[in-house]
Amino acid sequence: MQIVSALFVENFEMRQAPGPSTRIDITGAMFSMASPEPVPTTIAPHLVALIYCSPGESGNGVFEVVFRKGPSEDDEQIARNVSPFTVDPGKFTYRLVRGELEFTDYGQVFAHCRVDRNPWHLVPLTLLPPV
Repeated sequence: MQIVSALFVENFEMRQAPGPSTRIDITGAMFSMASPEPVPTTIAPHLVALIYCSPGESGNGVFEVVFRKGPSEDDEQIARNVSPFTVDPGKFTYRLVRGELEFTDYGQVFAHCRVDRNPWHLVPLTLLPPV
């Protein structure tokens, strides 16, 4: 299985379309956000990952997200989420993760995402000063 896309988003909705087919409405994809208050603060952004299962695979997997203060696996971990899932072979599924991230200063956090023990897929988010 593989991650097709992973983004921090404001809103995520699924709807049916003719076929039968599914549409995913994603709004507010972001790579940075203004802090709701001065630091220290905690934010809880939504991370959505779209995952594809090849026809020859079992359809059982584990989605892991480790939020770190940097892009390296050695950088400090600030939150972690692990969730098993099932998807029909040849189809897509999604995982929605809402991590509570504590910031003591403005800067970046990286969501390190993977399915099973596959390579990490990195998604950065920068917390900016309040406006």
